[in-house]
Amino acid sequence: MFQSLTLVLSGSAGQGLKTIEELLAATVKESYNVFTSQEIMSRIRGGNNTIEIRIGKEDVYAYKDQIDILFLLNKSSYYRLPDRVGSHTKIFGEESFMTQDELNATQAQFTPLAVASIAKEAGSVLYSNIVILGFIAGLIGLEKDIAYIKIKQKFASKNESIINGNLKAFNLGYEKAQNHSIPISIDKTYTHKDKKILNGTQAISIGAIAGGVNYISSYPMSPATGVLEYLADKGDEFGIVVEQAEDEIAAINMCIGSWYTGARSLVTTSGGGFALMEEGISLSGITETPAVIHIAQRPGPGTGLPTRTEQGDLTLAVYSGHGEFPRIVLAPGTLEDGILLTQKAFYLADKYQVPVFVLSDQYYLDSKAPLKSLTIPDQPLKTFMVESDEDYLRYKLTENGISPRAIPGLGKGLVKCDSDEHDERGSITEDFNIRIQMNDKRLGKEKYILEDYISPEIIGSHEYKNLIIGWGSTYGAIKEAVLSSGKDDLAFLHVRQLFPLSQVIADYASKADNILVVENNATGQLNNLLKLNLNINSTNTYLKYNGVPFTVEEIDAKIKEVF
Repeated sequence: MFQSLTLVLSGSAGQGLKTIEELLAATVKESYNVFTSQEIMSRIRGGNNTIEIRIGKEDVYAYKDQIDILFLLNKSSYYRLPDRVGSHTKIFGEESFMTQDELNATQAQFTPLAVASIAKEAGSVLYSNIVILGFIAGLIGLEKDIAYIKIKQKFASKNESIINGNLKAFNLGYEKAQNHSIPISIDKTYTHKDKKILNGTQAISIGAIAGGVNYISSYPMSPATGVLEYLADKGDEFGIVVEQAEDEIAAINMCIGSWYTGARSLVTTSGGGFALMEEGISLSGITETPAVIHIAQRPGPGTGLPTRTEQGDLTLAVYSGHGEFPRIVLAPGTLEDGILLTQKAFYLADKYQVPVFVLSDQYYLDSKAPLKSLTIPDQPLKTFMVESDEDYLRYKLTENGISPRAIPGLGKGLVKCDSDEHDERGSITEDFNIRIQMNDKRLGKEKYILEDYISPEIIGSHEYKNLIIGWGSTYGAIKEAVLSSGKDDLAFLHVRQLFPLSQVIADYASKADNILVVENNATGQLNNLLKLNLNINSTNTYLKYNGVPFTVEEIDAKIKEVF
């Protein structure tokens, strides 16, 4: 049984929620496992945002619906949360932050907490968020000395009076908490002390660096912008040229152009931005120029819900670009996946000379958890470029469809590249027979791509009769629900390579009597691909598309319903 405590902080942008999340996660990590996620309204300031912090003895990588402890940071911070509180919930906040009607309607216990007055005692109302940090630390018994270190590191660029004010605010909050108790007791675990807190944005960015990225061209678009910013910050350290393009069309063409000249390039965007890049993907396809594209999914169509999450762009990636040509689609579910799959994306793009997609979403990118020390393999840094000779054929017909890729200036041969159909040398042609040869050559790569297929992860019973299939950020909720279900005939298959799909997936599915496919979209996009490509017919689907990730409770209830 999972031992965990779910804390939620609710307030508006600009009230320091992110600071509490950052400092609390870093401090909690020294004593417990921790996972944080956020829900943000599409506002520059104001609105109502929430940060959820789960604290547990076991690994916790999922969002829970039911709140154990709730902190209200303003008068409008409760109105969207009544359905998530129960009789066990403890609510803290200024006395005026809950109306009498709200108090009468809830069975939760509300305790007034004069945060602003305590912050003023520390020197400024601006310390309110640190008062709350101290109160939470005192409530769950975190070590003060560790929190002091984190606070000093956070505010190291500030003057001494501000650092001391924050420390005083923390202490005052900590002392206030000594008169209160928490509804759930959790055993401490110190297995995460040597781990580093990362979010999905950082994981994908680190994976790109591990894959040898040395050029990124992107136009900012949430929630993908964080990857652009991270690599820009690390540009000098790792030799990465960063180009904020004037638009998405320019970004994808810069990416393809840089691969043509020998760079390892990345584009990061969201669905709406990627829609503008599709012609460029076709250019990558016919010129057989590698490209790595990170699509940070959010709900569409149109602008949709720009700060929420969804898995709605899988078919967009699989079918993007006009004409027929191979591509590879990967989706991380864990922080480790984010690093290793993104690294592998560069290797696969280089080896097979195709566009490779890394699909994430807002929930994955913004959630934080500890990551253990990771050994990053050297193989993905291998390059498949060759030095051309005088008789060089850029599009030489080969058994596996992979022609030798040289770059201009490397060798004695002429490197020709064109978006029209071409012969082996790269010269434009309208010869029908050559057209068939070239198209078959390109499409023939898929067979060999599957030799590098990235295996799925199987979790739970290996003698299963019931199987849940999921991908991407659904990983945490499904895993926790499966492992805590107590069912010895249930397993979870986490698919990491979504296209092309391997017979390996069908082999796993053939062992199950009942299959449930779980996705954060409205049409069951992976489920449809499983049917079309592998003839896998699921007995049930569970689809969610309101902009919110699956909760552990939802998956648990679905397991009880269908299995």
